[in-house]
Amino acid sequence: MLEISDKTNLLEQKSYKYQLQDIAEPNLYREIYPYEEVPRVSFNHRRVPMGMPREIWITDTSFRDGQQSVEPYTVDQMVDLFKLMSRLGGPYGIIRQTEMFVYSKKDREALERCRDLGLKFPEITTWIRANKGDFELVKNLGIRETGILVSCSDYHIFKKLKMSRRECMNMYLSTIAEAFEHGVSPRCHLEDITRADFYGFVVPFVNELQKMSEDAGIPVKIRACDTMGCGVPYSEVALPRSVPGIIYGLQHYSDVPSEMLEWHGHNDFYKAVANASTAWLFGACAVNCSLLGIGERTGNIPLEAMVFEYASLRGSFDGMDPTVITEIADYFKNNMGYEIPPMTPFAGENFNCTRAGIHADGLLKDQEIYSIFDTDKMLNVKPSVAISNTSGLAGIAYWMNDHYKLSGEKSVDKKSPLVIALKEWIDKEYENGRQSTLSTHEIERKINELAPYEFQGKR
Repeated sequence: MLEISDKTNLLEQKSYKYQLQDIAEPNLYREIYPYEEVPRVSFNHRRVPMGMPREIWITDTSFRDGQQSVEPYTVDQMVDLFKLMSRLGGPYGIIRQTEMFVYSKKDREALERCRDLGLKFPEITTWIRANKGDFELVKNLGIRETGILVSCSDYHIFKKLKMSRRECMNMYLSTIAEAFEHGVSPRCHLEDITRADFYGFVVPFVNELQKMSEDAGIPVKIRACDTMGCGVPYSEVALPRSVPGIIYGLQHYSDVPSEMLEWHGHNDFYKAVANASTAWLFGACAVNCSLLGIGERTGNIPLEAMVFEYASLRGSFDGMDPTVITEIADYFKNNMGYEIPPMTPFAGENFNCTRAGIHADGLLKDQEIYSIFDTDKMLNVKPSVAISNTSGLAGIAYWMNDHYKLSGEKSVDKKSPLVIALKEWIDKEYENGRQSTLSTHEIERKINELAPYEFQGKR
């Protein structure tokens, strides 16, 4: 059967009707996932078209997936982070939603307090497992949408749930039917999709969801969850690891609209950001992230990374305020005691800090030479240098000008006698066995010794 596609406006075949394959033994893709060896990337040389939606956005899981890997946040911390997230996302709601647990009294209090703020974005949603007991927790909260865990790989169906594919699907559909019955829009979290039998389980299951959604007159969202970080963004990769293939398949064989399609990834193989961007490029409107990438094992897609990916792909922040990223990082450090790895892009202490003298020399001449963008404008963080045995004269001069806010005629350069004297002292420190970088206090003390009173009170 040929039909005009509303996605491509071309005649396309609609004869593909995938049925559930209720197999006796699990398909664990052992040729791809041998377990005793590194997972393999298999290519089938099938290309799918790129098709970014008209609108793309970010959703958040900091209070759900993120909270599972650190000390639980207090109610006040969740409220404060929610407000910061709303400011970061801007008036147009590029950070569209955030999801919360509802299992404890503390969870529900945080949800209510965030909701009482009256902020339009991010919309608050919830998350439950696919059982009726969990649904009882959300149906009286007045929440428009809830996530429902629907694990879809045979690793989960056979090994964890101890069910057949048919039994598992029926259990999921039963809970989802109750959500529809109470007017709640379900967001189905297809856990472990990158190890799942895509055409033998995922597509038939999503097709059933689409039928139920149409009958109920309530939309159903599909979240493709790369739970183990096995997704691959490259072209021509075979399923189940192909991110383009998963997004294309859900759109074209299950008719999932882009606005109902969301990607959730982990960073086990360092591909979280690349996979999320790929999901956008191939047709998913939403990517699900957490603040600072905090999440299980190696973490989730860092939300702040996708703020900059959005701006890179769209050419604009569209109302988002990236300077709030620095405020969020400061809040995690100062109010929550969370140690951000110093090399973390956009938020870490060293993301725009150099220790190399040749780089510092470039910064001294023009910041643009060794700075990824105007970090002062976009993040309220200036490029910096750390003083060590590799900083050189230029690094010391740059540090002094930045630290003491010296500019124009008052600035120092690498030929300054004071800078030369400082370098001689630094070189002796490391010749005598020092290994660590010099602290701000140590450098200030030495400057005051070499040039008494000249720089006191200038910070």
